[in-house]
Amino acid sequence: MSQSETIFSPGGLLSEHLDNFRYRPQQQHMSAKVESALEQHSQLIIEAGTGVGKTFAYLVPALLSRQKVVISTGTRHLQDQLYFKDLPAVLDIVKTPVSTALLKGRANYLCVHRLEHHVPRTRLNTGRSAKKIQTIREWSQVTQTGEIAEVNSISEGDPVWPAVTSTVENCLGSECPSYQDCHVFKARRKAQKADVVIVNHHLFFSDLTLKQEGFGELLPQADACILDEAHQLPELASDFLATTTSSRQLRNLGEDVITAQLEEAPESSEIRELVSAVQKATADFLLALAGRKERTQWHEAVVSAEVRDRFEGLRLSLDQLSGELSALSDRGKVLARCQERCDKLVEHLQQFSGEQDDWVNWVESLEKGFRLHSTPLVIADLFQALIRDYRCSWIFTSATLTMNAQFDHFQQQLGLADAETLMLDSPFDFEASARLFLPDIAAEPGSDDYSRLVLDAVLPVLHANRGRAFLLFSSHRALRLAADFLQEENEFNLLVQGEAPRRELLERFVKTERAVLLGASSFWEGVDIRGSALSCVVIDKLPFAAPDDPVLAGRLQALRESGENPFLFYQLPQAVIALKQGVGRLIRDETDYGVVVICDPRLTARAYGKSFINSLPGMPRTSSPDEVINFLDQQESNHEVSCN
Repeated sequence: MSQSETIFSPGGLLSEHLDNFRYRPQQQHMSAKVESALEQHSQLIIEAGTGVGKTFAYLVPALLSRQKVVISTGTRHLQDQLYFKDLPAVLDIVKTPVSTALLKGRANYLCVHRLEHHVPRTRLNTGRSAKKIQTIREWSQVTQTGEIAEVNSISEGDPVWPAVTSTVENCLGSECPSYQDCHVFKARRKAQKADVVIVNHHLFFSDLTLKQEGFGELLPQADACILDEAHQLPELASDFLATTTSSRQLRNLGEDVITAQLEEAPESSEIRELVSAVQKATADFLLALAGRKERTQWHEAVVSAEVRDRFEGLRLSLDQLSGELSALSDRGKVLARCQERCDKLVEHLQQFSGEQDDWVNWVESLEKGFRLHSTPLVIADLFQALIRDYRCSWIFTSATLTMNAQFDHFQQQLGLADAETLMLDSPFDFEASARLFLPDIAAEPGSDDYSRLVLDAVLPVLHANRGRAFLLFSSHRALRLAADFLQEENEFNLLVQGEAPRRELLERFVKTERAVLLGASSFWEGVDIRGSALSCVVIDKLPFAAPDDPVLAGRLQALRESGENPFLFYQLPQAVIALKQGVGRLIRDETDYGVVVICDPRLTARAYGKSFINSLPGMPRTSSPDEVINFLDQQESNHEVSCN
């Protein structure tokens, strides 16, 4: 028996030190596999169902290995939980003398240089913004970490923060005059010295793709990389491997050029006219996009002569600014950095002159801006090229990586065909504690009356359950229709996504009687509500991605051209994994109980429905609302008896 297996055994260290420890053979098995992968510097993929305890299962062998380990999570919430709760708990038990560090993205840290040199030349020195800047100045004199979360009086999303934090584009790196005082540099230096570093996937990919210019990278020093919530990696990898030019980048460049010109080349005021030309061209292009679809493939957008002409005007004005910046780049570090940024933007816009193989160019039209994207259609080879040079262990884990008990889709997306795989079922007794309710809905998703029929079918369950339910929707339109309908019922305390921050909605849900929370995509995963507050999860329809999404459309077309079936090869596995995430919100603890309601009739009417059913936990199925209500009543009675 390995060292990790001994610790997780019924009489091991964890059982001695944790009052709520429950022996789980799945957790013990996972720890042994992780320990072996760390020793052999191999690649390992693990799907660990809810309740396996995967966090401890990889933390224990990681700490015992005495290796330099980078652990990456999907969200900052889990990142904080790992660093402030789970990691100290395991360290206290195994008594391993290792140093640890928590590292966040640069947007979470004050930029000393921008506070002193950029802010004085912006419009933030008047009114409420001036008071906030003064608050930040006073805090900057006493903070040890520079983490902006320390300033409780200014919300995280306040528009003042971008002015006093850095981006990859405007950071001067080691050439910054304030480099030695840089909070990002200090945080990364601490992380480089630590044995175990906790990051999130966004920061991980920033490091992996070398976008954190000017700073030493973490990964070349790592002996092992453990990526939790790994189901998010293919989409995030696609985003980070893409190139994006936004109206915000163009505006920020203009502001930074003017600030740098005033400080480093005050006599060269003519460059301001070129900045104004870029700003006008940006506004003109945005105006040309008005009224069009929010996300459009580029070849569809440029059918419009106006879009084509305005884009060309933007490209030419940016090219002229680049030429002038080149002439001034030797006048100062900030101007030189602005030239580099401008050249990259020019280079990217030139890519829109013609389509590239295996890439899709597309435009995202926003209310007050736009983004131009070039996104890779296939990322397996690109991802492998990124990790190939790092001779360390690679461990990927999540509760949702398989379809029909197969890892093929995840492996194909990231090029991990040779990785060892391990699938561990949840130790929870879904047979006894859960039911899968498939109501009879006499309409196909997309029909005009579908949302109303869904609510008609689930209302008896919601009433019997006294709320205590999540209603998860595949679109914001369906969410709003449901919210309007349930408002008429006037029997539930509705909590609707968008009406308050996510964390606040979840806190209110737990504390509120007869609560029903309505959420879309961001509530399908990463939500952990335990106990009787949540005993019903309703999913309106199977979460197939919208086929008119430009990246998805490009991928599907590429698969057709290569002879693959795009539905079976891509759309179905993606939807199965998404559904598993939504279903996973219900049973979070061994004492939890409840009902999952999936309203989509395609689950039983179409052959592919079996792939969904086979990929879910083994819950007894029923189409009888009475049976569901009886089950909930019985479970609540049992729960009350056990509590007494």
